[in-house]
Amino acid sequence: RRSNDVPRASFTPDEVCELTMEFYRRNYIEGLFLSSGIVKSPDYTMELLYETLLKLRRQYLFGGYIHVKAIPGADPLLIERTGFLADRMSVNLELPTAEGLRTLAPAKSREKILTPMRQIQNGRLEFGEQRLLGGSGGGSPREVRSGYGAGSFGVQRMDGGGTALAERRGRKAAFVPAGQSTQMIIGATPENDFQIMSVAESLYRKFDLKRVFYSAFVRVNDDSLLPDFPGGPPLLREHRLYQADWLLRFYGFEAGELLSEERPNFNVLLDPKCDWALRHLEAFPVEVNRASYETLLRVPGIGVKSALRIVKARRLGTVDFADLKRMGVVLKRALYFITCRGKTMYPIRIEEDFITRNILDVKERLPYGISGDVTYRQLSLFDDFQVPQQDLRREGSV
Repeated sequence: RRSNDVPRASFTPDEVCELTMEFYRRNYIEGLFLSSGIVKSPDYTMELLYETLLKLRRQYLFGGYIHVKAIPGADPLLIERTGFLADRMSVNLELPTAEGLRTLAPAKSREKILTPMRQIQNGRLEFGEQRLLGGSGGGSPREVRSGYGAGSFGVQRMDGGGTALAERRGRKAAFVPAGQSTQMIIGATPENDFQIMSVAESLYRKFDLKRVFYSAFVRVNDDSLLPDFPGGPPLLREHRLYQADWLLRFYGFEAGELLSEERPNFNVLLDPKCDWALRHLEAFPVEVNRASYETLLRVPGIGVKSALRIVKARRLGTVDFADLKRMGVVLKRALYFITCRGKTMYPIRIEEDFITRNILDVKERLPYGISGDVTYRQLSLFDDFQVPQQDLRREGSV
């Protein structure tokens, strides 16, 4: 935060290049994630980032993975040039809603953040089409990315997304080939999980993002506008959001299926997929030998790989529970939601309380003060967190 009275430090482009190459040659790293606070201005900062990548690719012949931040408000030409040198670019959304930005980061705006996102998306579409039209050839990313000439801001304008070296060899340079991502701070503003997942879903659809990252808020400033978490950062909430994000990207779920305005937050006791299944028991049990791939993906304990293995194995014969275990299915969860040849693994009741009680690991001690949307409470011999610690010591307990 620029108002913080703390010493500032930064690396020069040459220092970043030398450090990166020293680590890379020793096999300590496979790539570089390059970010920066705003130094002087967005353009000046973006030019430093670009200069660093240009030196890495052209002078040091670095062929590893590079993920770089695009600075909101920077010249679009600088962002474009940097995109030809990086594998992935990201623009941090910072906070889930425009209201949160106005409250905690009034110098930033949603428009400034979304503009470079749209530029990266359009650039990937434009230059991706040109690569298809222009043909492709062999060669490493190092060869393709090494033909940049000097000009204003340190490089000539790209013509059609290609470089001199790449064009001589019949290829076009790749623009952000690994796609773009973003990050949201979780817990600094009062948005609920449903709002956060709806924003993430919209970003995936409208900007073709590869990944949304969620970062639990850590209080490092004394400010009345910032929340205080006595138990530390909301890491469990961050974990649930990542699990739900996985369901959006790979399992065919929508935010409106997992949460709603009436039920806006995730169950802290259960992962989102299992929680959804328990609220839709009418869809279960599923017969693994007949269910579609999409249906199998919605079964707790069955992942993308194991669902594919089940579909392939069914072509050769019937699948039973022993086969499922070998395929990587987590039967501890799945057995309550599936049948093999019309039979369950054990005699079970398709009831929410029964399944929840058996799925939860009673040996795992839940954080103090946690509560979830389940209709039972499992007693444990270790439920002593309600007893004051001084009383335990007085009685000689350990």
